[in-house]
Amino acid sequence: MSRLRVGVIGAGAWGKNHVRTVATLADAELAAVCDADVKTRERLGRQYPAVHVTGDVTDLLGRVEAVVIASPAATHARIALQCVEAGKPCLVEKPFALSTSDAEAVARAATKHDVPVLAGHLLVFHPAVERLRALVQGGDLGRIYYLYGLRVNLGQVRADENALWSFGPHDVSVALYLLGETPVRVAAHGKSYLQPKVEDVVFLTMEFGSGVLAHVQLSWLDPHKERKLTVVGATKMVVFDDMEAREKLRIYDKGVERPPEYGSYGEALSIREGDIFIPKIANVEPLAAELGHFVRVARRTECPRASAADGVAVVRVLDAATRSLSAGGAPVSL
Repeated sequence: MSRLRVGVIGAGAWGKNHVRTVATLADAELAAVCDADVKTRERLGRQYPAVHVTGDVTDLLGRVEAVVIASPAATHARIALQCVEAGKPCLVEKPFALSTSDAEAVARAATKHDVPVLAGHLLVFHPAVERLRALVQGGDLGRIYYLYGLRVNLGQVRADENALWSFGPHDVSVALYLLGETPVRVAAHGKSYLQPKVEDVVFLTMEFGSGVLAHVQLSWLDPHKERKLTVVGATKMVVFDDMEAREKLRIYDKGVERPPEYGSYGEALSIREGDIFIPKIANVEPLAAELGHFVRVARRTECPRASAADGVAVVRVLDAATRSLSAGGAPVSL
């Protein structure tokens, strides 16, 4: 089977990683790259002399079989529709779109034209997150009570999107992936300290119909660089720390137990302290796993793990959170 000709639209801060990774895939060929910036195109021409470099999306679409869209967020939905109408499977980087209506339009077009569209929810391809989902869905942690995430650092300050839309897609997509459900209510508080109307810090809370509560702190104005998620279950608790080089997952065999029969509330609850287990996690680059999956989906040999419907679900949460931010943190029902 010949290698799939893949094009990348947008080769900026994150798009260049897509370019690099597609170029290394065994079953894909980096056939073309499109970027609006002349200097970026010149750099790409020097780095990849055998690859067609252009500033025209239509030109790229005529040369490839599948497309990775890593252009600025405001262009995602428009370019995705252009790809779908041209019959080209596409992977749309996060955020999938900047409004629910735009996200739904892409999903409808994908269904109408029968063209595979993936949402760029990178962390669902992280081997530690895959293992964590197996623990959650397999019942190893008992009933899930709540989870909370921390995604903060100092930089990269953006002007085109706030911390919610820049960082939030990661944590929202992971929460939905782990739990297998979407929130029924969302609330968000945030403040703009560095630029008017661009929140540098956002505290997002999601309530699920199952009773699970999820909270995420998002900021690019923080002295620490942290990428951490804690999941608290009835029988076990897990911490996923992506800043750890090797021990990314820690499973705590501890919890609070209630005996079946007791005489008073004082006797009802007891703390159970058990071992800490650190599983071995495969050393797989999530981006390479995601793009390898995209190639197989484009060839229709695999079903999408993060489909257009998943992209819509995450954008719907971010949209509701944006309305909550505007309303001073008032909860918004989905």
